[in-house]
Amino acid sequence: MEISRTTMKKLLLLIAFAALAFTAFQWIDGVAAALRFLVELLSPFLGGAALAFILNVPMRFLERHIHFKENSRLKRLVCMVIAIVLVFTVLGVVILLVVPEITRTVRTVAEQIPVFFSHLQQWANVIFVQYPELLESINRASIDWGKMVEELAGFIHAGAGNLLSSTMTAAGAIVSGITSVFIGFVFAVYILLQKEVLCRQFKKLIQAFLPARAEAVFRVAALTERTFSKFLAGQCVEAVILGTMFFLVLTFCRLPYALLIGVLIAFTALIPVFGAFIGWFIGAFLMLMVNPLQALIFTVIFLILQQIEGNLIYPHVVGNSVGLPSIWVLAAVTLGGSMMGILGMLIFIPLCSVAYTLLKEKVNRNLERQAKREEEHEKADS
Repeated sequence: MEISRTTMKKLLLLIAFAALAFTAFQWIDGVAAALRFLVELLSPFLGGAALAFILNVPMRFLERHIHFKENSRLKRLVCMVIAIVLVFTVLGVVILLVVPEITRTVRTVAEQIPVFFSHLQQWANVIFVQYPELLESINRASIDWGKMVEELAGFIHAGAGNLLSSTMTAAGAIVSGITSVFIGFVFAVYILLQKEVLCRQFKKLIQAFLPARAEAVFRVAALTERTFSKFLAGQCVEAVILGTMFFLVLTFCRLPYALLIGVLIAFTALIPVFGAFIGWFIGAFLMLMVNPLQALIFTVIFLILQQIEGNLIYPHVVGNSVGLPSIWVLAAVTLGGSMMGILGMLIFIPLCSVAYTLLKEKVNRNLERQAKREEEHEKADS
């Protein structure tokens, strides 16, 4: 039996893939280290691509509604600048609202620490008066104070060395982070200014190497881009709804920090389903410094609103925006969070939506084919 060239090529590709998979499994630690190095190396460009995608959503909206008579390049530049200013203004407002309040609360906590130790000392004196045998037990305990002082001095010396080393490491990390952010921002600007050119180059590349699959690849790419854009828009709408709910309810209940907590929860709610818990933690901490009872009331309010948001608002707002049923939205968030953490929560909903849409189209086509075959068989029998 002769084997065609196509079949031989498929067999060779299968053997090569099996050999590569076996080698990767044998050297799994080295492969993982290589992948981590590659991700770290490409992280500025990956971050820049993600930033470009986020900025492209408001930028595309502005391009549709802002009209220039002649210069299209000027229109692109103006829309990009407005989108960047808009996004960074939102971030700046959140920082200006949150950071000063947290700083003020930390200062209040620092001022309350001496009072706390004073109360602690008074409580200890009362305990020792009521239970003198406890004080006698402490006095009878053999404590080598000299050794304790030596160990404390050694600990402080080692801590100073570690602090200096940590400071140098942190300074290096800050410089590296600033450099990566700058490179990512420049890369994002380049993508936004040249997105049509990059799309044409991508299409040429696919048509050159995958001519038979080119249309399918283009359709999946368009579906993915459209789904991720709708997901981002739906996530922003859901965050605004949740932040507004918290602001109104906290204002009605006359709890402090209503505006701050509303803005903070709206910002952290961009992380699907579980992001609002970050805002709850900060809000509860701030209220705890003012009145523990108010922190408890806020926690009860948060749990109620979180149940309403997680089971009613989020699946419908985000699910409708990406065309994914509510139950699959919750399943995608849970699965993505368990596999990849916060990043998985962000990307698994649109990925599952793309897979769901493609699967639904495939099922519908197969059912239509089966229906046509049954009709043809019925006509042939008759």
